[in-house]
Amino acid sequence: MITAIVFVKADVARIPEVAEGIAALDGVTEVYSVTGQIDLIAMVRVRQHEEIAAVVADQVNKVPGVTDTETHIAFRAYSSHDLESAFSLGLD
Repeated sequence: MITAIVFVKADVARIPEVAEGIAALDGVTEVYSVTGQIDLIAMVRVRQHEEIAAVVADQVNKVPGVTDTETHIAFRAYSSHDLESAFSLGLD
């Protein structure tokens, strides 16, 4: 599982609609409204690197109200739960 953390700047008057639009996209698992220099953080989880471009460049950036994005790809997860098993269908 590849995880990308996407910082999203949005039209301030449209933040709730932008968040809902992003959250509805395939590959997006969570969207957080945050304080600071950005408005939203979207967590993208996909199986292949090419899918990140499909989600971020082809979908997130085209949600009405999105003004800018910055994408960070996670190298390693340091957590007590296994995200891979959470998304597994049990197929090899």
